[in-house]
Amino acid sequence: MAQRTASSSAPASPASPASTAGRSRDIGIDLGTANTLVYARGRGVILDEPSVVAIDSRSGKVLAVGTEAREAVGRTPGSITATRPLKGGVITDFEATEGMLRHFIRAARGGSRGVKALGGGRSPRVVVCVPSGVTGVERRAVLQTASRAGARSVRLIEEPMAAAIGAGLPVHEARGSMVVDIGGGSTEIALISLGGIVASRSVRIAGDAMDAAIAAYVDRQYAMEVGERTAEDIKMSLGGDAPVQVRGRDKHTGMPKVVDLAREEILTAVDRPVRAVVDAVLGAFDDCPPELYGDIMERGIVLTGGGALLDGLDDRLIRETGMPVLVAEEPLGCVAQGTGRCLEEYDKLDTVFAA
Repeated sequence: MAQRTASSSAPASPASPASTAGRSRDIGIDLGTANTLVYARGRGVILDEPSVVAIDSRSGKVLAVGTEAREAVGRTPGSITATRPLKGGVITDFEATEGMLRHFIRAARGGSRGVKALGGGRSPRVVVCVPSGVTGVERRAVLQTASRAGARSVRLIEEPMAAAIGAGLPVHEARGSMVVDIGGGSTEIALISLGGIVASRSVRIAGDAMDAAIAAYVDRQYAMEVGERTAEDIKMSLGGDAPVQVRGRDKHTGMPKVVDLAREEILTAVDRPVRAVVDAVLGAFDDCPPELYGDIMERGIVLTGGGALLDGLDDRLIRETGMPVLVAEEPLGCVAQGTGRCLEEYDKLDTVFAA
């Protein structure tokens, strides 16, 4: 893949203890389908854990969250289930999400699992990222869930705006910027100018859909079952030319099986979800004012999120859109870093909040 990167904004300089004393409890939450990142004002990203919750199905009690819950998958009694409470970037299990948010907020404030404590006292102000395509009902659900989880006040910021800020794009200028944030559950596309989103598209097809497509291809072509992690590893191997050795279970015999998967096969497997992402990017230009279109031609499309690392995706977007395409310097952390900047400059960046 060609080396085209957009410089991320430099992290804010640590403020003096006196100036952070009253505001260091504020936190930003990148509530993702696959992982949740927590940014503490004045400290940076302090927590990055899987968005997984282990629940006792008999009592409904949350037993474990994050890494501990993921490690429990497949090792628990039948009465305990591990679930991902977000699908396609939105909340599908409100009680599990509330338990997860409460855990992360407490972890940030209390310093559990090696996280440096933010201190007690007043509850924190919280900024939560949401997909640009969420409905009003879904927005209210996030606000209420975060409030019940212990937040003093809650503001929402749309994920593509946070990603653009985290990637260092000049979102407040009277010139257009375009960001494509490809996460686990959704792809967020936004055209941004003067601190607001001029046009956006949100499709619930992203990294998870690519993993599922790979697993389905291996099943269809080789009658072999592979898990989510194996499928993701196959996807990330696209950067190499050598065949990938894949281990799984033969569906017919139930015995272990090994196959060599060529690069061309992996590209074939992910073609449909990648096509959907490309179509969404092309569709976003339908709503683009002519003046901003010229800005994008000059400044390019910036890719963020884990999906930005898919080998060859930037080249395909260049071919199909005719636009320059740049991959953010640290695509996985752009949304969390953008949320952090909103916390560090809460009043200055007030116009970027969605609610």
